[in-house]
Amino acid sequence: MQLGIFTIGDVTMDPTTGKTPSEHERIKATVAIAKKAEELGMDVFATGQHHNPPFVAPANPPILMAHVAAQTKNIQLSTATTLITTTDPVRIAEDYAYVQHLADGRVDLTMGRGNTGPVYPWFGKDIRQGIPLAVENYQLLYRLWHEENVDFSGRFRTPLQGFTATPRPLDDVPPFVWHGSIRSPEIPEQAAFYGDGFFHNNIFWNKEHTERMVDFYRQRYEYYGHGSYDQAIVGLGGQVFMRKNSQDAKREFRPYFDNAPVYGHGPSMEDFTSQTPLTVGSPQEVIERTLSFRDYAGDYQRQLFLMDHAGLPLKTVLEQMDLLGEEVFPVLRKEFDALRPAHVPEAPTHESQVARHKAGKDPIPGGGPESQAAKDRTKQAAAAQREHENSK
Repeated sequence: MQLGIFTIGDVTMDPTTGKTPSEHERIKATVAIAKKAEELGMDVFATGQHHNPPFVAPANPPILMAHVAAQTKNIQLSTATTLITTTDPVRIAEDYAYVQHLADGRVDLTMGRGNTGPVYPWFGKDIRQGIPLAVENYQLLYRLWHEENVDFSGRFRTPLQGFTATPRPLDDVPPFVWHGSIRSPEIPEQAAFYGDGFFHNNIFWNKEHTERMVDFYRQRYEYYGHGSYDQAIVGLGGQVFMRKNSQDAKREFRPYFDNAPVYGHGPSMEDFTSQTPLTVGSPQEVIERTLSFRDYAGDYQRQLFLMDHAGLPLKTVLEQMDLLGEEVFPVLRKEFDALRPAHVPEAPTHESQVARHKAGKDPIPGGGPESQAAKDRTKQAAAAQREHENSK
């Protein structure tokens, strides 16, 4: 299990002081948070991608990733979203391969469409084509990372002829890709087709919805012959606010919750925490709640928490990270590892992907004629056809 944090880079007024950090302060705070995550032994730091206020998450995440990589040694650097719809796949292929080299392989990314509609026309795209854009752009990105000479003609960009993306991925192994979605089944379908990971950032959704999305992805992952249902690679989001005493946590966080840009002035904090992964309480409550995610998502590989949102000052965020890294993560890591069956894979790393590549076990998009799932589907189809003929 990889345990870590992610940021969306929102610039939000602290409702308890009325102070809004400057963009410069917020950017510097993001770097401090990433370095703190490394210091605490967390596994992952992930950044969002934004092009609009009130966010200062990088418009080009590899800039932040390279900066953090130069100041850390161990932590995996990821994205909470890489905008596959409005970022040219050629740019993604080259920028992320470059930072992969700089970080000695400590890089992966989560493909997403974002949640800001106006971004599409800014880059000459139509939001109504969001899903087709995600599908076609990733198809091209996949080929750019796996083929040296690419001929490509699609609906949404100029054709390529004999194009080679540079630099080539480190050790001929591209960064691992998670496909992120909170509502569109086409995205877990895409993740399953390629044998990639599926990240369900479920911070605003009830567990029943999360269960349906993860279940669908797992079924399709097995269908395409990449492994059994419970071997699919799953990541989840989360939000927490902690103090030693549960009542202190609720009292301190309430004004931030009530005025948060996304969920403020809506449901009560109690209603929201009962229906979503948001946990406000003691470290023990966070441990118990997070372990319960396994009840409806199965054995999964990555758990990321949003910590620096809703106007929380940097001092408070770092205090929260201390509790997370020192009291919560050691228990979660031990418990999740003890519960995970031996046949369920650990979270992918560059080293594990290189070993898989050298062993000739790279996933085949859509499965392959020799996959057990494909053989089973053929048998099922033949049996159904015989039953149909016998019923005439």
